[in-house]
Amino acid sequence: MRRQRTATGILLTVGALLTSALSTATAATAAPTPSTPTPSTRNITTAEQRQARTFWTAERMRAATPLDLVLTPKAVKRLKTPAPGEETTTIAPTAFPQAGGAWTGGGAVVKTSGRVFFTFQGRNASCSANAVTSQNASTVITAGHCVKYQGSWHTNWVFVPAYDNGQAPYGQWTASKTLTTPQWEASEDINYDIGAAVLAPLNGRKLTAVTGAQGIQFNGGYNKPMYAFGFPAASPYDGSKLIYCSGNSSKDFLFSQDHSLGCNMTGGSSGGPWFTGFSESAGTGLQVSVNSFGYTFLPNRMFGPYFGNEAKALYDKAQAS
Repeated sequence: MRRQRTATGILLTVGALLTSALSTATAATAAPTPSTPTPSTRNITTAEQRQARTFWTAERMRAATPLDLVLTPKAVKRLKTPAPGEETTTIAPTAFPQAGGAWTGGGAVVKTSGRVFFTFQGRNASCSANAVTSQNASTVITAGHCVKYQGSWHTNWVFVPAYDNGQAPYGQWTASKTLTTPQWEASEDINYDIGAAVLAPLNGRKLTAVTGAQGIQFNGGYNKPMYAFGFPAASPYDGSKLIYCSGNSSKDFLFSQDHSLGCNMTGGSSGGPWFTGFSESAGTGLQVSVNSFGYTFLPNRMFGPYFGNEAKALYDKAQAS
């Protein structure tokens, strides 16, 4: 794995100067809501799962293009400050069946991280995702735009843990259900660019019995040392290998409420996990965000949504499915 410490995650096209009026969209403090809205869900039929399972050949996986998140000025105006979170919730990693493949630090993250493939508006595209501890032992977390974008739920959705240049050493796992936050569903608000997928069993086994699972944390705060992983597929990368960035994170000082981290990963890394408390030797940590976007006018910086109440509601619905 190549190690990177500087960054632009997913390309963000603004296309116009952003005025001070736009920044006020995120400056005002929203009042807490009495309850968290229900996450949006797409159930995937058995026939669709069969089609996805046979669709992704090694050639199609290599040829899949990265999906870039495009944020317009109109979308920026709609941004709302997330409601204050509740107490921190931490779910520990799951025991790992076997060590993952070798990387700079070694460990399990090689197996829990994977490349996601899907069809979006007629083209084959890719993102990244990560397996987390869950009741159903079948849940992965990704970005919202990696399950639904521009009004369309993606089809032919599969997760390939430890993807390696067209190879799927731990299998291709088809989704039986994809989910996203209601805020992403309604207006593609980047503060809530979070998605999840529930994966069907493969050869009689559930996902995390094969890959293990990382921990996950909600309402954990900002300004922490972070590790971000993903499969960038836009130049200078080609999507063939797992890449990571590390450093001290901060809070976006521009238009979102996201975490910010120096990182030069490109399109295709979307949905890859951000960890706090990450152990290089074990390759385990607590997932607290995903790769989401980068500003075109602010190179070498990645942004990822804060995992608050809405992210927890999404996770809870996915893991109970």
